[in-house]
Amino acid sequence: MAFPTRRLRRLRRTPALRRLRAESAIGVDDVVAPLFVREDITEPNPIASLPGIVQHTRESLVKEARALVELGVPGVILFGVTKAKDATGSQASDPDGIVQVALRDLRDEVGDDLVLMADLCLDEYTDHGHCGVLDAGGQPDNDATLERYAEVAVAQADAGADVVAPSGMMDGQVGAIRAGLDGAGHAQAAILAYSAKYASALYGPFRDAVDVSIVGGTGDRRTYQQDPRNVREALAEVAEDVAEGADMVMVKPALAYLDVLAAVRAAVDVPVAAYHVSGEYAMVKAAAERGWIDGQAVALEHLGAIKRAGADFVLTYLARELAQSLHG
Repeated sequence: MAFPTRRLRRLRRTPALRRLRAESAIGVDDVVAPLFVREDITEPNPIASLPGIVQHTRESLVKEARALVELGVPGVILFGVTKAKDATGSQASDPDGIVQVALRDLRDEVGDDLVLMADLCLDEYTDHGHCGVLDAGGQPDNDATLERYAEVAVAQADAGADVVAPSGMMDGQVGAIRAGLDGAGHAQAAILAYSAKYASALYGPFRDAVDVSIVGGTGDRRTYQQDPRNVREALAEVAEDVAEGADMVMVKPALAYLDVLAAVRAAVDVPVAAYHVSGEYAMVKAAAERGWIDGQAVALEHLGAIKRAGADFVLTYLARELAQSLHG
């Protein structure tokens, strides 16, 4: 007697059969590599809490970008580390700020072979560590911060960014940035909005990478980043960003918020990104180093889950490793 349910096992019998019936897959075209560039170093500086990731010099950044192009990675997103910090994060929009000069370096080196994205925020450049200009109560002044975001966006687009990626979670940020870009003749520059960015405990290694901490008695980011307990709130944030002109939206972090990612994918027609964040990466690396897991297998499982949940592409520190493994 034949049992119909056995056809499920029959189609798992060989690797080729499993590939043939796979419902989703993660590939090199699906990843964007986050890269850090620092202005006061002469050699790449390893980041202890992000094994295998460094703060680049301008020269090493160009070499890394060229290597990623040769591996087939389609895009990078840049984060700057500056030695000059102030209350308004002036280096974020300075034409000679580290991200702007790095963007010009990369554009000269790789042309249009790589999508150049730039994180658009102020926390890496402020002396207080918040994502905006502060009000009298020590929290970001929403409207004053929007003016700064528009200035940063124009500086990044002037320097060659294909995509600006506002991550500060200010109300109205996409509309202000779109108006600033269009007014400066950068209608072609796209916006990838960090629309559902949660106040997560998984960002620790990233803050090491960009030398950011919130100083003094100015609180934390929970007054403007998403509450981890909420989904409907995230969908409202996404809808506002799309209405204001976001070309793409993002969910961050990825793994702990796969339900949010799936809900966003179902709600919008624009491309949806997810950020496999520093803490998610670091946990895989730490467990693999101790021999507790097969690091490469878990990495692929994680990225595959994010893709399966609905991400069109994934920002991940695993981008180079994934590309190298697929190249064999």
